[in-house]
Amino acid sequence: MAVLGNLRKNSFVLIAVIGMALFAFVIAGVFDGSGFQSQEPVGKVNGEELSITDFRNQLDVLKKSYNFNDLQALTTAWDESVRLELLNQEIDELGIGSSVDHLEYFLSQSPSFSTDDRFLNDAGQFDVNKFSNFIAELKEINPDAYFQWSNQENQFNNQIKANTYFNLISSGLNSTFFEGKNQHANSNSIADISFVKIPYTTINDSLVSVKKSEINKYIKDNPEDYEQKSTRSIDYVIFDESPSKKDESDLRLRMENLLNQREEYNQVSKLNEVVPGFLTSSDLELFLSENSDIPYDSLYRPKGYFSSDHAQMIFNLDNNKTYGPYVDGEFLKYSKMLDKKTNGNVRASHILVSYNGSQGAPPQITRSKDDARKEANRILKLARSNPDSFSTYAVEFSDGPSKSNGGDLGFFQEGMMVKPFNDFVFSNRIGTIGLVETDFGFHVIKVVAKEDVVLVGTLGLKNIPSDRTSDSIFNIASKFEIDLGNSLDINQTAETLDFEVKSLNNIGELDHDLPNMENQRRLVQWLFNEDSEQGDYKRFDLSKGGFVIVQIKDKQEEGLMPADLASLTVLPILKNKKKAEKIIANNKNFKNLDDLSKNNNLEIVNVSALNQITPIVSQAGFEPKVIGSAFGLEVGQVSQLIEGETGVYMIKLNNLKSAEEIESYSAFENQLTNKLRTNLDFNVVQSLKKSADVVDNRSDYY
Repeated sequence: MAVLGNLRKNSFVLIAVIGMALFAFVIAGVFDGSGFQSQEPVGKVNGEELSITDFRNQLDVLKKSYNFNDLQALTTAWDESVRLELLNQEIDELGIGSSVDHLEYFLSQSPSFSTDDRFLNDAGQFDVNKFSNFIAELKEINPDAYFQWSNQENQFNNQIKANTYFNLISSGLNSTFFEGKNQHANSNSIADISFVKIPYTTINDSLVSVKKSEINKYIKDNPEDYEQKSTRSIDYVIFDESPSKKDESDLRLRMENLLNQREEYNQVSKLNEVVPGFLTSSDLELFLSENSDIPYDSLYRPKGYFSSDHAQMIFNLDNNKTYGPYVDGEFLKYSKMLDKKTNGNVRASHILVSYNGSQGAPPQITRSKDDARKEANRILKLARSNPDSFSTYAVEFSDGPSKSNGGDLGFFQEGMMVKPFNDFVFSNRIGTIGLVETDFGFHVIKVVAKEDVVLVGTLGLKNIPSDRTSDSIFNIASKFEIDLGNSLDINQTAETLDFEVKSLNNIGELDHDLPNMENQRRLVQWLFNEDSEQGDYKRFDLSKGGFVIVQIKDKQEEGLMPADLASLTVLPILKNKKKAEKIIANNKNFKNLDDLSKNNNLEIVNVSALNQITPIVSQAGFEPKVIGSAFGLEVGQVSQLIEGETGVYMIKLNNLKSAEEIESYSAFENQLTNKLRTNLDFNVVQSLKKSADVVDNRSDYY
């Protein structure tokens, strides 16, 4: 403990030592070629390497452009990299290419290019010559933009080749006349049956036993259902670096000192000066920038912006009055009312009727301004007659991007909309429907709601642990770690020192954020390190402050799920199978429904209109074997005992109405063909993955 205390006190020396060690490690890697970064590619697909540079570029795009978290980005970038490599290998083997004509057609079908005024001819059609001239000009005057286009062109060509590949496969997936006829028969042949069902629940679970060897055999016989990736399970104790009561008391004292003006000695002027406080400052923005952990907010805010526990109290303040101190999350706050605007926030919906020449109008809008005015007045009459249908009219008639939301523009404050629009919504009552003209066209507007907004200045100080508290947490965690080293049992150590042990199961190799513990890649990497064994323990820093001490509870490697984990789903299946055997053995002498029902005190159920397309039996549920057996009987015939999903059945076919012949089965052929082609892209890639040799090295880098 004394050594740990000295290290904490002499942190500069400690940092210097660590820095020198890291420097030596990096330099050694430079000269001997054994750097700390993996020299392997991020992965391989059938022996072809996946570039770590390209992979990192994909990650950056996903994080910056789509706001993906680390795990989402890693998963999406990996799936896309493997997909592209698999497709490229197939495309190269088949010799599929892309020509200028392919690219021209692709661009003409893309809305990003086909609706761009710069590339349209007088008829409003995409003109490849205009586009080519634009690219040639780009090459001369903007090399960076041209480089971006070159990359995009390469992506387009890859997409064209992929489309060709999928189209070739799709064209080979067709149904025959016989299959169409069979589909028609399955869909339209109708069976009426009677049945007796002996549920599996009639036999107590205690009467059937399943051996572990039987569970293992079932898993091996059904490997696709029980494959698992490498996972780890841990026990852990968190040492949260939270502010102490003394820290909170000191924070409140500091807050009180900032409220009123005070005298302070100025080291520069050598004079006592009056320093304004939060309550008296004439320049609140400057005061908050110098003293608050929350910057000055110059925006007017609605009540919903503030914490629900304090919003009403803040909104009730008169100008220049304050509310506080109050705790809001990690902050201790004082809020001061600066200004109020009644109905300063408005929610409105609109239906835009644009015309040829209006600002932002798409090329397909050909109506004149007079025609647009007439159309807008027609919609206005409709909306005023049926105000509850305004959103429906917006979806049907609006030319604006908000049509998909029923014309809803959400809440906005004064000055955010063009003047005619702004003036209408802020000068009219809720529910008013009217018409205004702007440069964008004619707007049929409905004022939906209004709310007050306020301008508030808030002095906020973050409640963070003091150095004294941090040192205390460090010492407590260190003592726990030392005691754990003696006992090697985290539960025993926690019980002795009065700490709570938590458990976490099924941690994946690429997990990043764990429950209660964000940004724990180092922890996960340690769990999957080949040297880490069950029972090993280690301490890690928490991103929010404090520490976690982790002990490895269990290691599951990639492969078939062990019997203990799979038993949750396998046991009911095997038990039902054994129950079925018992039920069949006990009732094998009964050859008709009456005898079977009387002996088991069960009713005979009559069901009509079964077909072979829908595997659902009324009053029984999902029972495909019952359906199949029914259509294999002659009318009046009784089946053998059938092992179903939820019980054992005996059925009798009462009536069978076969499908009538029709002139053409093409509709059913097309139905089957479309079914074959559904999700073609995904299914093809999944099929390629199953037969591919894929090596995943992501954990070496992330």
